[in-house]
Amino acid sequence: MKGIILAGGAGSRLYPLTQAVSKQLHAVFDKPMVYYPLTTLIECGIREICLISTRRDLPAYRELLGTGGQFGISLQYVEQPRPGGLPEAFILAESFIARSSVTLILGDNIFADSSLFARAVSNFRSGATIFAQYSQDPDRYGVVELDESGAPLSLEEKPTRPRSNYVVPGLYLYDGTVSDAARKLRRSERGELEISDLNAQYLSEGKLKVQVLPPGFFWIDAGTALDLHRAAAYVETRQATGGKLGCPEEAALRKGLISNAELRGIVGKMPKCEYRAYLERLLE
Repeated sequence: MKGIILAGGAGSRLYPLTQAVSKQLHAVFDKPMVYYPLTTLIECGIREICLISTRRDLPAYRELLGTGGQFGISLQYVEQPRPGGLPEAFILAESFIARSSVTLILGDNIFADSSLFARAVSNFRSGATIFAQYSQDPDRYGVVELDESGAPLSLEEKPTRPRSNYVVPGLYLYDGTVSDAARKLRRSERGELEISDLNAQYLSEGKLKVQVLPPGFFWIDAGTALDLHRAAAYVETRQATGGKLGCPEEAALRKGLISNAELRGIVGKMPKCEYRAYLERLLE
């Protein structure tokens, strides 16, 4: 399984914050936003990751994350010239995917727990797997309609009259045919390829699975100013009890991707700060 972090887009919902700096480089409490989806992929055991962003922002991501070696992973970068919809990631990164199964995670989606996703990645064999969470305002997201047994019936992208209160978070699993499937899609009225259309294509072929997230599962799309604030507040509260969310070095250490000695070398290059102190405590 390979991984893609989609960190492109126009950033219009967070303007003027995004006028000079990519949304996914902004802070969510004490870390760049992109650290959280990166950590989720590492916790899922994914070692080959491609980050997609704009020409303007890719140099900043390269400076921040490098080759990924410090996390025990291989990190590649692909340019998205203009916003073209989520499925476009599978066309842009087709050579990276190379017919492998792939997990796509959106760069502004933050999850508090990756254990369910890690099991899904481990058990994934073919088709597509998406997730569903109950929401009071489903019209803001992609909506999946489920039957009484939990099987998917339909998918809609930000419907004005949702058929369901179950929305689809920004983490998706696909088999090696996903680039071919994405090329078959037609652009919507806003000129983009829609992820709901891609999932509907798998559904029509009987190849779509949906896993419902448990009540109380924390997920947030930090793409608006209010949600960015809520995400930071959640991380602050959660970390007050010990531990960190979205710490890729810790995830890499716990997955055995880097050793204590390698982490000690990484920490030694960091300035004196709370983040360094946390990693030093891990080594103790």
